Amino acid sequence: MAQYSIDDILVTLPHRYPFLLVDRILETDGDTRIVGLKNVTANEPYFQGHFPGNPVMPGVLQMEAMAQVAGILLNKRNQREGQIAYFSSIDKARFRKVVKPGDALIMEIVLLKVRLNLAKVQATARVDGEIVSEGELMFHVERS
Repeated sequence: MAQYSIDDILVTLPHRYPFLLVDRILETDGDTRIVGLKNVTANEPYFQGHFPGNPVMPGVLQMEAMAQVAGILLNKRNQREGQIAYFSSIDKARFRKVVKPGDALIMEIVLLKVRLNLAKVQATARVDGEIVSEGELMFHVERS
């Protein structure tokens, strides 16, 4: 089970601050499953407006964070570090609990299907072991 630091993530993903939404990869089998971490902090820029006095991580950013973790899996799987796995659709999205500053968002991605240049994953985000959001994410992966 490999782990990746932020330096490894920066080599693997093209995203940069303020839109890099994964801090560390906790484990991966390299081919079909990966677990990432986003430490949600009070200084995230979106908390200024979402919502003043009651900061909540937007569900769409939870999905984006999971998509970035999936992008790491797909890039590593295809030996395409730094490339973009374009997020193309979400099915069965569910938002079950709010995510607030101080939460450690643990995101598990399981590869469901790869066909030509398309990939589908099951994405689940948890805080303190409880599911906060989930969905099936689709990607278009460019080929060289």
